[in-house]
Amino acid sequence: MRRRTFLTSATGSAAAAVPLVAQRRTVGMSDVARVAAGMNALVEADDRQGGHTALEKAAAQGRTRVLELQQRNAGERVRRALYALAAEYTTIAAWSCIDARNLDQAQSYLNESAAYAGLSQDGPTEIRVWVNLSMLAYQRQNWPEALAAAQAAQASSAARRDPFFDSLGRVRVALAYAALGDGHAGLRSLGSAQDTFTRVADRERPRWTAFYGQAELDHLAAIVQFNSGRHPHAEAMAHRALARIPSAFRRNRALATAQLALAQLHQGEAEQATASATDVFTIMDGDPLPGRMRTLMGDFHRGLFVMAPSASCARDWADRMRTEWSRA
Repeated sequence: MRRRTFLTSATGSAAAAVPLVAQRRTVGMSDVARVAAGMNALVEADDRQGGHTALEKAAAQGRTRVLELQQRNAGERVRRALYALAAEYTTIAAWSCIDARNLDQAQSYLNESAAYAGLSQDGPTEIRVWVNLSMLAYQRQNWPEALAAAQAAQASSAARRDPFFDSLGRVRVALAYAALGDGHAGLRSLGSAQDTFTRVADRERPRWTAFYGQAELDHLAAIVQFNSGRHPHAEAMAHRALARIPSAFRRNRALATAQLALAQLHQGEAEQATASATDVFTIMDGDPLPGRMRTLMGDFHRGLFVMAPSASCARDWADRMRTEWSRA
């Protein structure tokens, strides 16, 4: 994926989506702050529940409000801030679709978001789009594109300036390499991401970055280890992640628990793995599982019935699955 070509093509589609309206009063940073006020609530909703239709719609509505302001008179600083905010809202909508596995709609949002991010000239906003493009390609199992987008994130200006974003880009590269079947390159990039994270300074960053800390790095390391065939290491990293993921990040705790169950299952521990997988439903507390999580649980279900189809834990699991799946 070539960044210049992508942004140029995406800009046309994004601009076409914005209706021309009559110029109104000048917009200032106070207007930007007001329209940004709802952002944190959307991020917190995603942390709790994961991607869902209401979150996508709310984010799209926030994007629309920003684009309405963009049609008024504004100085360059305000104009760039509005483009960054439009990219943020659109990326939240895209991420909600990725999490819910509505992947075609996610692609449409990210095409738009990439244009706004480029126009904003804001490094953290641009890297967020590249990371989400890598995640979308990963969900599509388009491993070369996942790697290309992750490498673009790693090469971004934000990554060059801040080890936090550098680590985030490197761990996405590690995930892509491991998915491609190059475990050695994946583990090498993972080690680099972990080393880089030790140099991260405590400073103010955008609210969306709160998900990425040592706990999430451990969670992603568990996935890299698992996809590299190192299942005991994957289990150890999943346990480390679960010891650190804050309770507010309910969706991420559930995903790490599902990863733990898969690692245990692939070591022949069917009963223990089933107990871990059942904890996913407890963590989500009755809410429907986002599509990405349902996919992981489906992988676990199929693996369990290959390994131990007649075991009592498998029969109990099948009963629980029928109950939980009916909530969707």
